[in-house]
Amino acid sequence: MYAKIILLSGPTASGKSKLAIDLAKEFSGEIINADSMQVYKEIKILSARPIKLEKIKHHLFGFISVKQNFSTGEWLQLVEKKINEIHKRKKIPIIVGGTGLYFKSLINGIARIPTIPKKTRNEIIKLHKKLGNNLFYQELITLDPKCKNVIQSTDPQRMIRAYEVFMKTNKSIQDWKKETRSVFDNSQFIKIVLSPEKLFLHKKIEERSKLMISNKTEKEVKQFMQLKINPSLPANFIIGIKEFRDFFTKAISKEKLLELIILRTKQYAKRQFTWQRGQMSDWNQFFDHDYQKLFKKVSNLVSKT
Repeated sequence: MYAKIILLSGPTASGKSKLAIDLAKEFSGEIINADSMQVYKEIKILSARPIKLEKIKHHLFGFISVKQNFSTGEWLQLVEKKINEIHKRKKIPIIVGGTGLYFKSLINGIARIPTIPKKTRNEIIKLHKKLGNNLFYQELITLDPKCKNVIQSTDPQRMIRAYEVFMKTNKSIQDWKKETRSVFDNSQFIKIVLSPEKLFLHKKIEERSKLMISNKTEKEVKQFMQLKINPSLPANFIIGIKEFRDFFTKAISKEKLLELIILRTKQYAKRQFTWQRGQMSDWNQFFDHDYQKLFKKVSNLVSKT
């Protein structure tokens, strides 16, 4: 059992954090974050980072500055190390989050691209800022033609990543991606994905969004804005950042602020469901709304696997 790795995924607001904590209590586990927005230390409320940890060890939550560009490959290196440490303690790692790419990299592996020097990355970020998306994209596909039709000109994060990889290694990121393998055996994974009914999930999203409209959240966003981070960095795209900025400048009302946060969160959940259908068809799916029934079914699966 102590060689097993529990993977717990699902859309935003589906109750993953509570389930992860209860599974950790039941099976002597430790929790590792697999949410790309919950890694940032400055954004706790808007990223819905777990608050009630209940004496369960949590790893890779709120440890990266929003000023940093944190890649899937960097997450994978850290999570592999944490899994091995937890196994040595005779505990069960429980990887929980809604970032499908993180889970894919853990299961299938990822190209072992050398670390990109901070100086190189900053130079390329400045170049992107200077040229803008379209011109930067043309520069990228001239430098690395294999990125054409694979990376879109509307995806600055992936464009910058591809550019810096080629500049550092003189090798296309597409070639690096072909050289992938996981350090873990597939039989070690217990794959659990929550798939609540749409109306039920929407109600949960609305309830949580209402709680986010608070003075504490306003303070969190204002402190984030004071950092003046590069607009291409992923932390800028956390749901609520743009909406609160518009609210502060009186471009929208508080009612509209809530409406937009709910709308964007539902759209995000829809994208997560799409990923689950396409990428997680072999996972154990759970549709239960009753938490006690859900926990019992998931516990039985873990016990038997």
